[in-house]
Amino acid sequence: MRPCNVCYVLFLPLKCFLYFKCRVQDVAELLGMMVENHKRLQPNVKTYALLVECFTKYCVVREAIRHFRALKHFEGGTKLLHNDGNYGDPLSLYLRALCREGRVVELLEALETMAKDNQVIPPRAMILSRKYRTLVSSWIEPLQEEAELGYEIDYIARYVAEGGLTGERKRWVPRRGKTPLDPDVDGFIYSNPIETSFKQRCLDDWKVHHRKLLRNLWNEGPSVLGNASEADYVKVVERLKKIIKGPDQNALKPKAASKMVVAELKEELEAQGLPTDGTRNVLYQRVQKARRINRSRGRPLWIPPVEEEEEEVDERLDELISRIKLEDGNTEFWKRRFLGEGLNHENDNAIDVEVDSELQDILDDVDAAEDVAKEAEDEADEEEEEVEQTEVQVGDRAKLLKDSEQAPTTSKKSRRRRSRLSMEDSDDDDWFPEDINEAFKLMRERRIFDESDMYTIADVWGWTWEREIKKRTPQKWSQEWEVDLALKVMVKVIELGGTPTIGDCAVILRAAIRAPLPSAFLKILQATHSLGYIFGIPLYDEIISLCLDLGELDAAIAIVADMETAGIKVPDQIIDRVISARPGGKDSNSEEEST
Repeated sequence: MRPCNVCYVLFLPLKCFLYFKCRVQDVAELLGMMVENHKRLQPNVKTYALLVECFTKYCVVREAIRHFRALKHFEGGTKLLHNDGNYGDPLSLYLRALCREGRVVELLEALETMAKDNQVIPPRAMILSRKYRTLVSSWIEPLQEEAELGYEIDYIARYVAEGGLTGERKRWVPRRGKTPLDPDVDGFIYSNPIETSFKQRCLDDWKVHHRKLLRNLWNEGPSVLGNASEADYVKVVERLKKIIKGPDQNALKPKAASKMVVAELKEELEAQGLPTDGTRNVLYQRVQKARRINRSRGRPLWIPPVEEEEEEVDERLDELISRIKLEDGNTEFWKRRFLGEGLNHENDNAIDVEVDSELQDILDDVDAAEDVAKEAEDEADEEEEEVEQTEVQVGDRAKLLKDSEQAPTTSKKSRRRRSRLSMEDSDDDDWFPEDINEAFKLMRERRIFDESDMYTIADVWGWTWEREIKKRTPQKWSQEWEVDLALKVMVKVIELGGTPTIGDCAVILRAAIRAPLPSAFLKILQATHSLGYIFGIPLYDEIISLCLDLGELDAAIAIVADMETAGIKVPDQIIDRVISARPGGKDSNSEEEST
């Protein structure tokens, strides 16, 4: 079915409100109307562009990504989204939003789509971080630290060069209240209110995925694990709870200085290069002052190094967890479920496991991790009759919860029998049994819901790609993956006409050093030198020394050669170190000295 312009006409009234009032709820309702009339109404490229713009401007980034993936299937979709930089430049805002939330995989996908449409990077999209970092590196930790360039920065000279003496220097303004800053006002530079690193985004996605697995395991029962024992079921639940809980956050906080002994105070001062002489009171005051300075400058507080415990890999547990399948967006699966097919029927070997408070909190968090757009649909006010009915239902649930606490080992068969008896005694037509089999059967008998009404946006709009994306297991973060993505983003940004800063190059290089990843050093340096940037000699010295320590002699030689090609004078000490590391290098040096 060909897209029609009716969708665009429907969205025209919304366009007027995008700058004055939040209309995400209106867009959600209008979206529902379009989906209900999908047989005669299909969105076109203008509709998708408006949806991406609306969801981006009101920070519903996940929905913006969904509709951008639909938009990219239209030729020239990103050009329409850019709209020559008008109306707030939605394309730049979308790229910024992806970078701000650490969604770098989606950022790379957007850049590739722009390259396909011959859409250059808007200059406004590159203004992102106050630490001289752009789309290329603003998502790499540490986010708020300035890049180390290998040489001392003359801040006074930089202040003068930026127009500090003439009043032309752009100033940073912190975000106050809920009023967003205008990045195009003269005299100001745009500063994002919140930044999420790529590492944190991967960790959050990993936790959300395992919350869904735990919810699915609890709903489906142990049968999804196959022939698993009760001990295996408990181990899987504990493993999922441990992943969701994450590392201990208390270990990331410094100890109160008043509770630290002299040795601990000296250790913290020595790690920061501060004097360690004096009495305990002097050391205490010095530590407190150092912490206040770090807080005022936005630096992280020093924390004693903690040895990370290596997590034991249990392949059998991982294999059991892999059996839990998520059916998000699989309409055919849920239709069969509604018809009673594939449900777990009575099982004599069923395992009954009591839900503790911690597990219940985790299960409750699954709903909270869903998209903000779905929560906006439930903000309608309830009428008095519905409130009274809800209070009655809450009272009944409290009674059931109290009964369950008194008898926690109730079997499934007894629970179904009790729900069936209570259903017979109830005169409320809106009441449904707790058992899912009987609830579906009752819905079919009352004709409250029909399986023909079960469809999603992906079904009616032909989003064939969404089901495959939802099936993917999130990839765990690694330093190597982060560096690889950074290199790809840098190359793509340069191809699209953007200019990364020297801070971008230094941040990526520092991430490669942390990995360590000697194979990426030369690529980063070549890209840096092609942009006309040159680091300080101490940074080159550190890279070459690291390559020699790791036994990567070829990488060290290639870096020296690239430095000479870029016109950088290589110190004799570095050359001597590289030559002496070569096989037979010391012997050749001794022969030269003798001659």
